[in-house]
Amino acid sequence: MKLGKLGVWYFFDAMSSREAANTAQRIESLGYSTLWIPETTGKNPMVLSSWLLSNTKELNVATGIANIYHREPGVTLAAQKSLCEQSNNRFLLGLGVSHKPLVEGVRGLNYGPPVKTMRSYLEGMKAAPYTALSHEEEPPTVIAALGPKMLELASEMTQGAHPYFTSPEHTAMAREKLGKDSWLCVEQKVILEKDPTKARETAKQTAAIYKGLPNYRNNWIRMGLAEEDIDSLNDKFIDTTFAWGTEVVIRERISAHFDAGADHVCIQPVNPNGQKAGLDWDCLEALSK
Repeated sequence: MKLGKLGVWYFFDAMSSREAANTAQRIESLGYSTLWIPETTGKNPMVLSSWLLSNTKELNVATGIANIYHREPGVTLAAQKSLCEQSNNRFLLGLGVSHKPLVEGVRGLNYGPPVKTMRSYLEGMKAAPYTALSHEEEPPTVIAALGPKMLELASEMTQGAHPYFTSPEHTAMAREKLGKDSWLCVEQKVILEKDPTKARETAKQTAAIYKGLPNYRNNWIRMGLAEEDIDSLNDKFIDTTFAWGTEVVIRERISAHFDAGADHVCIQPVNPNGQKAGLDWDCLEALSK
C-alpha cells in the first residue's frame, strides 16, 4: 500500500451512497491519498469501504476506526482480506476500543481493559482461519493509540498507530514510543476561518461531543491540558487541538506533525458555516495544492 502523506477524515452518515461515492471521487481528484471513515452508530464501515473502493481508482480507504466490540476477530479478518483483494491492497484497517460510555451505554456490551482487550483481539485475528484467495501483500492494520502502552502495542503487533484529536507535541511522543519503523497516521481537525471568535466557536461545537469521552479526556490531561480547559473548551484547549486560520497557518500545523514524526496526516475539515453546510470543499481545495 502506498499510504501517501496527506489524507482526509470525514463522517459520511448524512450522505446517500451516491453522494458518498461522488465525494470520494472528488477527494481523489484533488490528490489526497487516503480517505478515513469512522464507525459510530451509522453506516457499517466495511460495507462503506467496499462501496468507496469500488467507486475510486487509486484512493486508499481506511477505517478510523472500526470498533472491535462490533464484530469478532475472525469476521474482521475476513472483511480486511476481502477488501484488500477486491481493491488491490487499497484498504487500511484501523481498529479501536472506542469508549466505555459508547460500548456499554449504547451497545449494552461489557467494556474491558483497553490494552489487554486490544491485544487479545489482535491475537484472535492472527489465529483466525481465512481460506479464500488473498492479495499477494499482507493487508496493513493500525490501531487507535493515544497512551504509551497502546502505542507500544501498536508497534509490537500492527503496522502502526492512528491517534485522534491530539497535537504535534503528542505526535512527537507517539513517534518515540512507536520507534522509527511503525506508521504514524495522525488526525488533525482544521477550520479555514480567520476570525478567531467564529473559528473557536465552530471548534467548540465540534469538540462538545467528545469532551465527555474518558479515553480522550485522559489523553488531553497527559498532553498538559487541565480538567477546566476540557470542561470549558477554552481557547487553550481549542488552540492545542484544532488548526484554524488561514491556509498558511493550517499548513504550518500539518508540517509540525510531520516534523514531529508523522508519516501521514489526515485532515478533518470542520465547516465554519456549521455541520449542515456539509464538507468544506474550499478548505480541501486550498490544502490540496
